[in-house]
Amino acid sequence: MAFLALGINHKTASVDVRERVAFTPEQLVEALQLLCRSTPSREAAILSTCNRSELYLEQDELAADDVLRWLADYHRLNIDDLRACAYVHQDDSAVRHMMRVASGLDSMVLGEPQILGQMKSAYAVAREAGTVGPLLGRLFQATFSTAKTVRTDTAIGENPVSVAFAAVSLAKQIFSDLHRSQALLIGAGETISLVARHLHDQGVKRIVVANRTLERASQLAEQFGAHAVLLADIPQELVNSDIVISSTASQLPILGKGAVERALKQRKHKPIFMVDIAVPRDIEPEVGELDDVYLYTVDDLHEVIAENLKSRQGAAQAAEELVSAGADDFMQRLRALAAVDVLKAYRQQAERLRDEELARAQRMLANGTSADEVLALLARGLTNKLLHAPSVQLKKISADGRYDALAVAQELFALDEGESKP
Repeated sequence: MAFLALGINHKTASVDVRERVAFTPEQLVEALQLLCRSTPSREAAILSTCNRSELYLEQDELAADDVLRWLADYHRLNIDDLRACAYVHQDDSAVRHMMRVASGLDSMVLGEPQILGQMKSAYAVAREAGTVGPLLGRLFQATFSTAKTVRTDTAIGENPVSVAFAAVSLAKQIFSDLHRSQALLIGAGETISLVARHLHDQGVKRIVVANRTLERASQLAEQFGAHAVLLADIPQELVNSDIVISSTASQLPILGKGAVERALKQRKHKPIFMVDIAVPRDIEPEVGELDDVYLYTVDDLHEVIAENLKSRQGAAQAAEELVSAGADDFMQRLRALAAVDVLKAYRQQAERLRDEELARAQRMLANGTSADEVLALLARGLTNKLLHAPSVQLKKISADGRYDALAVAQELFALDEGESKP
């Protein structure tokens, strides 16, 4: 029995390499089954994200080179190029690595929560493929449990450390119930896409995406059930917008003080939360002077993020300790399981010897031997038979000079020093 975690990530490989080593969702089931057929791996799971591709394996003997060769062949890569950026973790180290990954301690953004869901998906796909058995299954469950403890008992994931997430988190502070809020997103780039995802996950009632081209706005809006409009439609949309987040590449402000004033009058001065992530700014600074407007700039968010990152780094040490404790506990329980088969065999042997002596005692009683004599012979016979094999083996290891094994035997039989001396 041996665990192996092998892969590449954002620390060891460029985007170009990570793209070539990534597995599409459609490939995973077939790849897992092929991996188990082509390598000594008895159980396998694959985690593939934009930042990492990792293989989690259980093998009779560690065979990292075989797995690395399979990975290179599967993706048609030069094995030396792959070896240069790959890492391998074995047994205890593999367990600890999986738990660190699931807890967000190995992520590009420290403590990011999405990775745990991605690992759960990897486990689900491996179960579908039939490549997860009892050992890897136990490891995944222990990993999920440890990651949950890290989330619950530390502040590793409490504070936002991305601009998009920070913007949405501030919105949650202004509006206690985002389910009743409407949001206007200006732009359709990557940052606004992330903002839209976070708002959608928070259950915002209605999202409107405004962009220079309607096609681009529509493409983004479709992903989240949002409504697409042009930049020219912003004044009308402002009236119903509780949240406004803007991130475009415009060189001039898109939203001015006058348009916001008119919208506030129509809203009867119901507050508007605004975040201007763009550089140069999309929203005129004077908008922040208006009553009932909460305007934040990208600099405000960066201050929040920097402070929160310090908080996460402080929590990371506590999280690392929880991961170490989780890994140690799992390995101890796993090693204890290794004794089950030995104990079972030993019990079967003892019960066989007991039955033999009991049958002999019953025959003696039937032949008229006194009960006291039968009991004495039963006790002596059973004791001798139970001690015969251990006695022979102890004499042998003593003759071989294996004093460490003698010390283990003394511990195994719970003997005091005085009991082992004549």
